[in-house]
Amino acid sequence: MPASSTRPTSKLDDDDYPAYTMGRAAEMLGTSPAFLRALGENRLITPLRSDGGHRRYSRYQLRIAARARELVDQGTKIEDACRIVILEDQLEEAQRINEELRADRTTVPPST
Repeated sequence: MPASSTRPTSKLDDDDYPAYTMGRAAEMLGTSPAFLRALGENRLITPLRSDGGHRRYSRYQLRIAARARELVDQGTKIEDACRIVILEDQLEEAQRINEELRADRTTVPPST
């Protein structure tokens, strides 16, 4: 077995690596490329571009897009769905930071 390299697996494990083309991303989400473009227009996700200018999506972006699709499928307007997902993401990040700060505060001895 060849020596292991961290480079190939790091891209496979990286949620932010833009691995999926627009067509593949739309197929995985069960939606159309137009839906993905609409998410970009509403600033929910901003795909990276390949050297040829083609949109490329990460797994993280696909999870975000899937959540927006759930809301749209439930009858929420796409603009509103994008705003809801953005707020949910911001809340999750704030809660994570809050937990980290609480954990840090309990591990640091009080100053005198």
